[in-house]
Amino acid sequence: MYFVKTPKIVRSFFKNYIWHVETDEKILYLTFDDGPTPKVTKFVLDILKKHNAKATFFCVGENIIKHLELFKRIVSEGHTIGNHTQNHLNGWKTNVGDYLANTTICEKVIHQQTYKTQKLFRPPYGKLKNKQARQLINKGFEIIMWSILSGDFDEKITKKKCLYNVISKTEKGAIIVFHDSEKAFEKLKHTLPLVLNHYINKGYSFKEL
Repeated sequence: MYFVKTPKIVRSFFKNYIWHVETDEKILYLTFDDGPTPKVTKFVLDILKKHNAKATFFCVGENIIKHLELFKRIVSEGHTIGNHTQNHLNGWKTNVGDYLANTTICEKVIHQQTYKTQKLFRPPYGKLKNKQARQLINKGFEIIMWSILSGDFDEKITKKKCLYNVISKTEKGAIIVFHDSEKAFEKLKHTLPLVLNHYINKGYSFKEL
């Protein structure tokens, strides 16, 4: 079970996380979790380039190492990189020390390839203990959650429902989650081009965080 649109009451309990970008402008923020993944991430980058759209990629460190040229393409095309742990850890199932160490490894992998200190973090599965969150924030990370969860990872919904999830609930400043993973690819390749076309035709732009 998950919320497509994060309820305000949930956001109110975790005010130190970023769920939405306050703006009166027609701007949306696409984010992609779990990559880079061959074929899938390439598809995403091609579509974004076609529409002159920018996004934020929350990358898994071990996937960066496996698919380095693809990662370099994400960076070279002007997208923002976020930390998604080195091994896609579930924070609820991992002790604080191990979780922070794993996140630090991913941070170093990103820095080695970009020469930048990237301080955006999204917890895999959205699962993070309070103590983990506090320590990450103390280390300078911004914890990026989401306004809209597309559901592209959900094998129980159709690609049309995935599109409806985004189109029906997105508002100005929304942070939208997709996944550049094999599991999500069938829904992603249907939904992403239609989302971009829909909102660009309405005068929106897509920017990186």
